[in-house]
Amino acid sequence: MAGDPFAVRRECPVVSSTSGDGASDGGARHRLRGWLLAGLTDIAKRQPGPYAEPESAHHGRPWWRVMCLTGLDYFSTLGYQPGIAALAAGLLSPLATVVLVVVTLVGALPVYRRVAEESPHGQGSIAMLERLLTFWKGKLFVLTLLGFAATDFLITITLSAADATAHLVQNPHLTSTLHGHEVAVTLILVGLLGAVFLKGFTEAIGIAVVLVAAYLLLNAVVVAVGLWHIGTAPHVIPDWSQALVAERGSPLVMIGVALVIFPKLALGLSGFETGVAVMPHIEGKPGDTPERPAGRIQGARKLLTTAAVIMSIFLITSSFITTLLIPQREFAPGGQANGRALAYLAHEYLGSAFGSVYDASTIAILWFAGASAMAGLLNLMPRYLPRYGMAPHWARAVRPMVLVFIAVAFLVTWLFKADVDAQGGAYATGVLVLITSAAIAVTIAARRARQRGWTIGFGVIAVIFLYTTAVNVIERPDGVKIGACFIAGILAVSLLSRVARAFELRVTSVTFDPLAERFMRDTAHRRIRFIANKPERRDLAEYREKQHQIRADNDIPPEDDIIFVEVTVADPSEFESELQVCGEVVHGRYRVLTLQSATIPNALAALLLWVRDATGQRPHIYFEWTEGHPLAHFLRFFLFGQGEVAPVTREVLREAEPDRGRRPHVHVG
Repeated sequence: MAGDPFAVRRECPVVSSTSGDGASDGGARHRLRGWLLAGLTDIAKRQPGPYAEPESAHHGRPWWRVMCLTGLDYFSTLGYQPGIAALAAGLLSPLATVVLVVVTLVGALPVYRRVAEESPHGQGSIAMLERLLTFWKGKLFVLTLLGFAATDFLITITLSAADATAHLVQNPHLTSTLHGHEVAVTLILVGLLGAVFLKGFTEAIGIAVVLVAAYLLLNAVVVAVGLWHIGTAPHVIPDWSQALVAERGSPLVMIGVALVIFPKLALGLSGFETGVAVMPHIEGKPGDTPERPAGRIQGARKLLTTAAVIMSIFLITSSFITTLLIPQREFAPGGQANGRALAYLAHEYLGSAFGSVYDASTIAILWFAGASAMAGLLNLMPRYLPRYGMAPHWARAVRPMVLVFIAVAFLVTWLFKADVDAQGGAYATGVLVLITSAAIAVTIAARRARQRGWTIGFGVIAVIFLYTTAVNVIERPDGVKIGACFIAGILAVSLLSRVARAFELRVTSVTFDPLAERFMRDTAHRRIRFIANKPERRDLAEYREKQHQIRADNDIPPEDDIIFVEVTVADPSEFESELQVCGEVVHGRYRVLTLQSATIPNALAALLLWVRDATGQRPHIYFEWTEGHPLAHFLRFFLFGQGEVAPVTREVLREAEPDRGRRPHVHVG
């Protein structure tokens, strides 16, 4: 069918004729633009939408290597978690840490193993909850959760860098040189992390394996030496237990206080969300499919379980030795163990040389802990914001997003003066809100699957995390305030971006069914005329009167063919959509093309451009004016995809095709 324009074009992407991102005149500006937008990694390319690349279901790396990437965030909390526990619980720190470990293994771990099964492409619980809500309320809810996710991941970057700085400054060999320059040192560390991602970050997992292995080995040495000192000093444990009884009384009181104190130790749960976020890096099995990557899910479960068990062992042992071997005054601000309890023991019991090696390892993993958080941000944000139209096109590229995130991290570091304690509340709030949302999501998923036992179990876990989150918010409201700032920022930028991009084409592809294709083939060699019709009764009189009115208003000869076009708005909160064009003969005489889209004007513009490119003719479309205030019409278009269709369709066409000689004709009568 050599002369049939539809023989090979039944489905094709709609691309604006103005696109020229790949062009370069050799100038510095174009080279910079090319470098920024060429930084698309596999993380960005696998996002949903027209720019996505097909995903290989079994591409990736072994789960234990990817565990080291998420372990940068999770395991690095050993650098400050024992000190936080000692400050919050005092002599009761080991028991409070046991409560944390129980919640980790019995609560968070089962929840995220289910999240990995339900959301195997790294979207986490946000994707699960997104499916429960539709239209704008669903989008706003997701944006709110993204605000807390941004709080979690960005504060991970700044807090970890600040704690790395604390270890640098408090090292005996560097104190005199770096003291008083904490903010500058932290900014340098954050900037170096950004430089690594701008370079490409291709060897991140290899670096993570080395850092995590060395850090865990050094911690194992410190813990073993600490336990040996406790075991060889018979008075240490009796002294601690006597002091604990004198302070707290009965064991029941101790357990009760530990349960109350536990929410203050919530930073020890920080690795689960990043564990799910890095799932796309896990290799699957040859039989995996993108829809159901069973091998990747299995690998993610192994990752989560192994990391949780390793971390639980270290949390209990490190809390035990630091509480028994370090004087309580040293944990307070200004004390030598503040934020670096295990490093204190390394210097105290293994000497300055080993202590400095331990400091170097801790500094490296804390600095690089921001890498897993950055990977989580780059995996999470482009999956939602560009698809909602709430971020520019370049938000799908890695390098521009890295620059944005690093700029925000600079601002946070400057505002909090690189203080670890000051950022702890925001960090804990972000972590707990995400874990709570995950617990609620899996509870709903289990209920829908009619799994009564899992529903009850996950429901109890959700209640525990709701309590933990509420206590944390009450005691440290600054975390919610910071999270609210992130949410407000994301909402403001998202809505402004949506308004700025309102007149884009917003259709990823156009597909004609056989009857619609036949309609276009019949008119491909004549003048193509469409009538935009808002379907109401769809009776014979509606189409007869509409055709008569349009012919009279625009002097269309009776012999010219006319095809009606009717667009039904599905979910107006969606930004991009595929266009399915179906043909229909109504009342035995009127040809109608029916479409379903998020917006009427953008769908009509995409249809006109597609028909022009497929037939080589500039089609005509005819509208009637709509009564009403222009601002009200714009709000209806922005929120509900309707409004005054004619001028908006013309504006979308004008932006998509600047050449008036190639632009489809729009007539309004």
